[in-house]
Amino acid sequence: MKTSVTGKTEDEGEINYERKSEIYKDLVTFLKEKSAKFSENMSKQDIRFTEEWKKENEEPKEIPKKEEADALPKAFLASSKNILEKNQINFGKTQMTKRLEPSLNWKATVDFKEHKSLLRDTQEEKHGGRLERAGPPVSPGRAQLVRKSAEKIEEILSDSSSENEEDEEPPDHRQEANADLPSEYWQIQKLVKYLKGGNQTATVIALCSMKDFNLAQETCQLAIRDVGGLEVLINLLDTDEVKCKIGSLKILKEISHNPQIRRNIVDLGGLPIMVNILDSPHKSLKCLAAETIANVAKFRRARRAVRHHGGITKLVALLDCAQSSAEPAQSSLYDARDVEVARCGALALWSCSKSYANKEAIRKAGGIPLLAHLLKTSHENMLIPVVGTLQECASEENYRAAIKAERIIENLVKNLNSENEQLQEHCAMAIYQCAEDKETRDLVRLHGGLKPLASLLNNTDNKERLAAVTGAIWKCSISKENVTKFREYKAIETLVGLLTDQPEEVLVNVVGALGECCQEYENRVLVRKCGGIQPLVNLLVGINQTLLVNVTKAVGACAVEPESMMIIDRLDGVRLLWSLLKNPHPDVKASAAWALCPCIQNAKDAGEMVRCFVGGLELIVNLLKSDNKEVLASVCAAITNIAKDQENLAVITDHGVVPLLSKLANTNNDKLRRHLAEAISRCCMWGRNRVAFGEYKAVAPLVRYLKSNDANVHRATAQALYQLSEDADNCITMHENGAVKLLLGMVGSPDQDLQEAAAGCISNIRRLALATEKARYT
Repeated sequence: MKTSVTGKTEDEGEINYERKSEIYKDLVTFLKEKSAKFSENMSKQDIRFTEEWKKENEEPKEIPKKEEADALPKAFLASSKNILEKNQINFGKTQMTKRLEPSLNWKATVDFKEHKSLLRDTQEEKHGGRLERAGPPVSPGRAQLVRKSAEKIEEILSDSSSENEEDEEPPDHRQEANADLPSEYWQIQKLVKYLKGGNQTATVIALCSMKDFNLAQETCQLAIRDVGGLEVLINLLDTDEVKCKIGSLKILKEISHNPQIRRNIVDLGGLPIMVNILDSPHKSLKCLAAETIANVAKFRRARRAVRHHGGITKLVALLDCAQSSAEPAQSSLYDARDVEVARCGALALWSCSKSYANKEAIRKAGGIPLLAHLLKTSHENMLIPVVGTLQECASEENYRAAIKAERIIENLVKNLNSENEQLQEHCAMAIYQCAEDKETRDLVRLHGGLKPLASLLNNTDNKERLAAVTGAIWKCSISKENVTKFREYKAIETLVGLLTDQPEEVLVNVVGALGECCQEYENRVLVRKCGGIQPLVNLLVGINQTLLVNVTKAVGACAVEPESMMIIDRLDGVRLLWSLLKNPHPDVKASAAWALCPCIQNAKDAGEMVRCFVGGLELIVNLLKSDNKEVLASVCAAITNIAKDQENLAVITDHGVVPLLSKLANTNNDKLRRHLAEAISRCCMWGRNRVAFGEYKAVAPLVRYLKSNDANVHRATAQALYQLSEDADNCITMHENGAVKLLLGMVGSPDQDLQEAAAGCISNIRRLALATEKARYT
């Protein structure tokens, strides 16, 4: 045998070469299976080598040397080795991460069928177009089937505008392997091991020891979760040992304040077990289960799970405990326990009531009378969750009617005088929700609720309470009688003082209240004298849409007074209002256009002021193309005021105001009808606009406006028809559409403007008929 330079025989070299080739093939096969990218690259290499092989077969080629033949597998072996090393590193990292995560292959004592409907609902959660990540699946196959059969209709129906708390999936804070963890972390993990393997006595001792740790710390909470303690604690709830249940619930109640922990509790099927515990005869267990549910039900999926497993009905039943123990023979300790059960039930209902479907479930379960009864108690700890639940539910009209029927407003007003700031806040917020109704606003005044609301404005340290109080004042100010009372209590001056250095939630309500108050002359003067015009104008540059709607209304109300208008003009407020016509939100556009009307009416040189805004007239004419009825009505009102100046009327005519107004004539909205008729009436004052309105078929629809039940529509329409009747063709159209008969009935109206317009229009039609008759016989 020949010996190579390396000292190996040629036979041995061939054997090694074959072995290397086999290893290379095995490696390539393995890497193709593990890495899609490597498989793609190898396919490209195979194609390239096939093309080269074809070329080499077509051309004469030399026999390659042994070294060159060895180079190809060696190169591939080297590259494969690098890729394999990288994959091994990544695989190692993955394994390390998996070791640190809690095992999800636990066996719950709760039957899968019992909470299958919950798992069906937990697969897809939607918030603002974003899907919420589902929890650990029971099995991949089942989870996939559950995901496909999810019932989205009920999810949409159960959504509520108030469901905005923690609907986003929080980050999952896993402990890093190399992180510096405190000793408590490892001690808690040892205790969890005792929970898993100990007997009943050891389990109780481990639970008591775990309770001694500061479970409010995130480190301690995650220590329980990371080693699989949550599964054990939830399984303990399904045992027959009361002590183990109590110990487990005490720990779950503390750690469920963590957003990620409460999602894990739902994923592990903990809520159905807690709901079942609500039927327990042990009051301590009921309280702990209800409090834990209150903590867990902070997000949509959990609230729906409580409802699906009958939790709402059971929680409402807990509210009845405080009434069932009213016999004098029972001890005060027993009474205290019943009150605590009711308090915990109300606490859980408070969390669940952020869902519309749950609000309905509470109402159908008879929750409103029970809440009304509990509202009469003197226990502040009880009152806070009760009022909180009512505050959430009062956003629905059905609840507001029931709240009036149960005479709850009186007790809400009474508790405004409490020393507890949180109770004051929730009472004010409940009044804010209920005061959409005029009868409720009157009840607040009759029961003496306006004075404590006004006095609470002076305490500005608690911003949450201040936002609730100002919101209640805003809604109550919709009634003029309440505004008079607020003026007596010096509330308007205090509101003006709150226009600066306050959070947006407070500013929205303060400006909304001032907008309502400034509908009266005395209050407009008061706001101006207190220096309120400048901070109001300064708020016109904000971006909060609700705030902009309210501030434009307030500025427009102040602009009715000429002296205030001068200040607004000097502060460039009219230009800021005009710029808001470009705002994408239709409510802001409409509110800005309404505010411009008194500004134009009361400005010294309104025509010049309007013309100085470059592109302003074209902008407002183009808004007539909007689809929003409120925007259209407000823009027509603004055009009515702009058209009072002849030069401005000429400009908007050139921008095509006549065809755009004519296009809107076929509408059934009385508000739009009134302002559209007024705008047409004004625009008839220029050139041949009267004829143009007839040509664009606006006359016949206007005649139909006279059949409306709104007197304001009658007056505006009669004035528009009077102006249009100056054209003979329009008179013919009016006569053909029965305008004379309708106008004759309005000649005797007590409204003088309507009388004159109707009589003038009939006169023009009659004059044309006489002229036609005379021409026929001459």
